Amino acid sequence: MFATRPTLYGTRHAVSAGHYLAAAAGFAVLEAGGNAIDAGCATGIALGVLLPDLVNVAGVAPILIRKGNGTVETIAGLGHWPRALPPDLFQRAHAGRIPEGVLRTVVPAAPDAWITALERHGTMGFGEVAAAAIRFARDGFAVHPLLAETIRDHAADYARWPGNAAIFLPGGRPPQVGEKFLQADLARTLQYMADEEKAAARHGRAAGLAAAHAAFYRGDIAREICAFMAREGGYLGREDLAAFRSRLEPAVRRTWRGHEVITCGPWCQGPALLEALLLLERGGIGALAHNSPDYLHLFTECIKLAMADREYHFGDPAFVDVPLDHLLSEAHVAARLVDLDPRQAMIGMPGQQPGSALAAGAAPGWAVPGRAIPPVEADTSYCAVVDRWGNAFSATPSDGSWNAPVVPGLGLIPSSRGSQSRPDPAHPAGVAPGKRPRLTPNPALLVTAAGGVMPFGTPGGDVQIQAMLQVLLNIMQFGMEVQEAIEAPRVASYSFPSSFAPFEAFPGRLAVEGAIPPATRAALAARGHAIHDWPERSWLAGAVEVVKTDPATGLLAAGADPRRPAYAVMA
Repeated sequence: MFATRPTLYGTRHAVSAGHYLAAAAGFAVLEAGGNAIDAGCATGIALGVLLPDLVNVAGVAPILIRKGNGTVETIAGLGHWPRALPPDLFQRAHAGRIPEGVLRTVVPAAPDAWITALERHGTMGFGEVAAAAIRFARDGFAVHPLLAETIRDHAADYARWPGNAAIFLPGGRPPQVGEKFLQADLARTLQYMADEEKAAARHGRAAGLAAAHAAFYRGDIAREICAFMAREGGYLGREDLAAFRSRLEPAVRRTWRGHEVITCGPWCQGPALLEALLLLERGGIGALAHNSPDYLHLFTECIKLAMADREYHFGDPAFVDVPLDHLLSEAHVAARLVDLDPRQAMIGMPGQQPGSALAAGAAPGWAVPGRAIPPVEADTSYCAVVDRWGNAFSATPSDGSWNAPVVPGLGLIPSSRGSQSRPDPAHPAGVAPGKRPRLTPNPALLVTAAGGVMPFGTPGGDVQIQAMLQVLLNIMQFGMEVQEAIEAPRVASYSFPSSFAPFEAFPGRLAVEGAIPPATRAALAARGHAIHDWPERSWLAGAVEVVKTDPATGLLAAGADPRRPAYAVMA
């Protein structure tokens, strides 16, 4: 009904990713004998080159892996605030705001996350999986429409720093669609890591990977990053980089209709996806017609309830006691649904429940700004891989490039993900030395009742879990083919504090893609939803990628979202 592309089917292996060349890079690794982890790392590193406006090679990269034997592991891929950062800095010196630039820098985690995945579960070296990314950076690739649009819209932001302007405004202007985009410094940085690995690889694959890691976190790259931070007034130091390793965190898992849905922990928004799904199930979503007014109203209200708990509770579990078992319990879900009115939209923040970690006086930012919806900040991409051995890889690399400066000579920006911490240290997601921000990127994975696997995810900030849930329900409740489920029209609520500074909320605001019929939009407006009209298909609605296996047929199905330059490749 909705699909402009076919669902892809195969019997061997599949990659779906936010850029077609990244998918091709991962597929080439699979064809060369690599497993899903090797291919996923190749795809993810390539996304940092091919989507440099939305993903940063030195950004974040949360990873969820399910091995063919059923074991599950999450690699946080999220850096912490510098140890030297004064905890009251933003409240004291910046009027309760996190300014753009080096002050929002946290430890860059993506290089470590990819290398950690390779060390623990891969078969290849860093240089092998990064080869395509190095080539795309060195030889260039064609500017796609979304990249051209993003750079054009943020040209003034890129122009603030000479290093950013040199890359993103070559010749003093935004690049046009179809022009070649080059990142020579970034190519040299990645090649340096590969060369260091090669020199050490005579002692074995593990020694080579350790050398690639050391090149970034303790060698020349670290030295250049920290010297630049010191010159610019930042706090990231050599000791922050030298000691960094991504945490291996417990996955969060819940059963739903005989399937198992798996997310990362509350250092990201992943568990809110599970809570919203449990709310939807108990609220009766299974009996409602697809994208009917009743369906979209229930969906929106359950999102608000789950996002309220995200606001009240979620943060770095090394610093905050997040009561996940309570939040995902039948009792709490039932208590939350008492706030839901089937005929009227909630406009204010759903009530705070007992046991919230939100301290008195640390209330969420709630405003009625003039803008229709919040601006997109550091966005994201996504990749899903399943191999012939049943291994599944799900990763959501991220961090933009217009809100912090490029390090001269390196072609990268150390993670600016500090923008997702609250300036107030009393907030569960509040800033603190050594603490991680609360991340929006959240890879997920479904294990079907039949034993199949389905890694899925999307970019989109606070829209992520909303887009992921709509696609999940399209496939598992309505029986749509993967590609049709991805392309079906979506809605997205903004009726809660944004995850990005300045953390504004948009009470009652519901963005609706134009393919939703006018009568449905009118019915939602009559229930009190403040409708914001999107085009028929908007890139702001996310770009969900999916790979799904079916043990009964032995087939893999894959799809990718045409809302962005995403594609799937399989055999």
